[in-house]
This record gives sequence, structure tokens and C-alpha cells, in this order.
Amino acid sequence: MILGFNIGFLEIGWVDIIDILFVSVLLYQVYKLMRGSVAIKVFLGFLVLYLIYLVVNAAQMELLSNILGQFMGVGVIAAIILFQPEIRKFLLLLGRAPIFNEGNIFENFKSIWSSRGGYKKADITPLIEAAKTLGGTNTGALIVMSKNSELKFFAESGDRIDAVISKRLLMAIFNKYSPLHDGAAIIYDNKIIAARCILPVTERDVPAQFGLRHRAGIGMSEATDTLVIVVSEETGQISTVRNGEIAHNLSTQELRKAINEYMYEESKEPSSTDNILKKAKEEGSSKKEQPKGSESSKKSEKESAQAS
Repeated sequence: MILGFNIGFLEIGWVDIIDILFVSVLLYQVYKLMRGSVAIKVFLGFLVLYLIYLVVNAAQMELLSNILGQFMGVGVIAAIILFQPEIRKFLLLLGRAPIFNEGNIFENFKSIWSSRGGYKKADITPLIEAAKTLGGTNTGALIVMSKNSELKFFAESGDRIDAVISKRLLMAIFNKYSPLHDGAAIIYDNKIIAARCILPVTERDVPAQFGLRHRAGIGMSEATDTLVIVVSEETGQISTVRNGEIAHNLSTQELRKAINEYMYEESKEPSSTDNILKKAKEEGSSKKEQPKGSESSKKSEKESAQAS
């Protein structure tokens, strides 16, 4: 082992430093998975019990240390059983890497190094218009957008469609009297892959204002690298969910911006909506400043006239 430096009687090498960094990253990822759930309290309970076991063992309390030692002996199996959802989420995060997408693995490696990620430019205008119309009529909708995979596992739980994105088609799918409205629609490669799909529901604590449709959107965004669009049936408000984070009560411009950021997040150029809003703000600020400048000039002219 290559020696790095000494701390008292400890000999710390560069391999030890790298090992500590990897363990720190792993523990941070585990904390992010368990944050906001009941599992973090169970984890803290395990930690407190283990610390008690160390103290009892150091104090040479044989009976209590034997009892706790037997419990710690099966602690790994108990942790697997108790933390099964969190372990599953962690494995899903590893499987969400781009190299494991469907298709040729060499093409997936190539898409990682390409600047645009290898996906086509999608026409999102029909989707935005459909979401606006559905929200105006208080019609609930759940739409999953994917840029890396067609999500066969979830698409097979519903009815296959394979149709080009259309406003009328989306409105027909989520019509209250349609047999396809109860579930989610999956969009990939500018097509509606399937409808009436079943999504995983999050196990986190969600505010009471969000119903089962929002919980399913959060759960899907936690399990996959997707952008989920939710239209509330009660309020008609539009929300987007990605990586478990929900953006609520969006306008059509904000919805377009969220979709563009998801589809083309690698390009850091500002979108057209950002340019339009920026120009409008600049024009508004310049208009507000002009009257102030004219009034000040008039006052200065009057003062100069009085002085003369």
C-alpha cells in the first residue's frame, strides 16, 4: 500500500482515502433514497441498537452482549427484509444508466459521448395543447415522457397504441368515458407507445392535496429517468414530476420549458420562451425608466430657467 501520511499511530494511504470517498458517496446515496420515508427511522433504530451493542460488549456484560450479538448476527438478513423497497430503488438507479438502455450496447455507449444524446426532436405542441384543454375541462391525465427507452415493462401493462402524438388522440384517451383513461400514457420517440399503463406508486409522504395520480407520477419518476405530466381532475392544474421532485400549477409556457429542459438538457442554450420573456422584461423595464428620466430632465430645465 502506498503510504500517504500518518495520524498518530495510524498509517493512511491513498487507497484508504479513495475507499473512504467511495463509502461516503455510497452512504449519501443511501440517505437520499431513505430521506422522507419511514426507513430512515428504522435505520436510526438499527444504528442506536448497534452502538448499544458496542458499549455492552466493551463493558463485558456477557448475557446482554450475547443476546444483542445473536440479533446482530442476522442483522444483514433483517436489513434486506426491512429495506427491501430502498434496495430495489438503489438497484433501479444503477439500472437506469444509459448503457443499459434497450438496443445495442455499443450504440448506447455512442449515445453517451454524443452531444445530443441520440434522440430526435419531438413535436411537443400537440401535447401542450392537449394538457391545456384537459386542464380547462378538469379532465385528469397522466402522461409519461421518455427520451431513452420505450419502457416496455410498463407499456406491456396497458394497451399498445404506437401512434403519432396528436391533441385529439390524447383527449380521446383521457376522456372520462373512454376505457383507456384509467392509467397512464407513455410517449417515446414522438409516439404514444401505450395507454392505460400501470405505474408504481411512491411510498414517500405526499401532501394531502396530491391524489393517487400524483403519487403514481412521483413513483414513476423515482424508478425511471422520465418526465411525468399530471393534470389534476379536481383543480385542472398541470404538474410535472422528475426524479421525485414535483413542480405544481404550471402554465403552458412553463410546461413547454420543463419538457424542453428534459429532452434537451445537455444543450445549455436558452430556449425561445426564455428569450421572449427576457426581451419582454427588458422592454418593460426600459418603458418604466423613460418617464422617470423625462420628469427629471424637465425638473432640471425648470431649475436652470429659474436660476437664470
